[in-house]
Amino acid sequence: MSVPSLHYYLLGEGVKAFSTMRRGGCSEGCYGQFNINPYCGDSEEAVRRNRESLCQLLGIDNDRLLMPHQVHRTEIAIVDEDLLLCPTEKLEGVDALMTELHGVCIGVSTADCIPVLLFDKVHRAVCAIHAGWRGTVQRIVEKAIGRMAAVYGTRPEDVIAQTGPGISLDSFEVGDEVYDAFAEEGFQMEAISRKYVAAIGEKWHIDLSECNRRQLMSAGVPSENIAVSPVCTFKQHDAYFSARRLGIHSGRIFTGILLL
Repeated sequence: MSVPSLHYYLLGEGVKAFSTMRRGGCSEGCYGQFNINPYCGDSEEAVRRNRESLCQLLGIDNDRLLMPHQVHRTEIAIVDEDLLLCPTEKLEGVDALMTELHGVCIGVSTADCIPVLLFDKVHRAVCAIHAGWRGTVQRIVEKAIGRMAAVYGTRPEDVIAQTGPGISLDSFEVGDEVYDAFAEEGFQMEAISRKYVAAIGEKWHIDLSECNRRQLMSAGVPSENIAVSPVCTFKQHDAYFSARRLGIHSGRIFTGILLL
């Protein structure tokens, strides 16, 4: 089996951050080639082999690669030695992970939603966040930074942030109920939305990456500490998974972060 293709991010010394691409695995069809998400319908054997391949590339044991079973809410799990003793139960219904353990890769799974990585360069703690539109409306990024402050003493000005591949404004058409959900929560709609002419009339589009970039700044992260991926998963579904383009029975991107 070939080596998985990863897109790496530069967050600082002593930390490895990346998003998986579709190449370099053994999954087939809309799961092809590289998928490690066991919840989206891929074969167990393919997921196992792909996961082993990623762990080998990262130089970690299989039990040191953690991905939650996400449910589009705002539960945040602290990955410590106790969680590692029984991870499956404690990662159910969780949409963000944070840790200060070295040699443990935490990450989230996406296929149009926005993955967000945080690195506290002073306290040496990291966080991986799944920010779909529901989590974004519920301000999961702001909550994660607040949780890091409470647990690790993180100061927002010390955080380096990276958003990963996700659906772009041009491609993310939403219903009025989604637009209204953002408006009701006080988002600056003129900055994060736009109306496009569609086949059945005008439709709202939302910029999820911009929503989360603004949340990072609202939480106190300096704009110069925030990097935003230019990848639109919908447009680049040949390289990255897109549920809107490929269907829900397709693979997922894994965006992870690891303290070395």
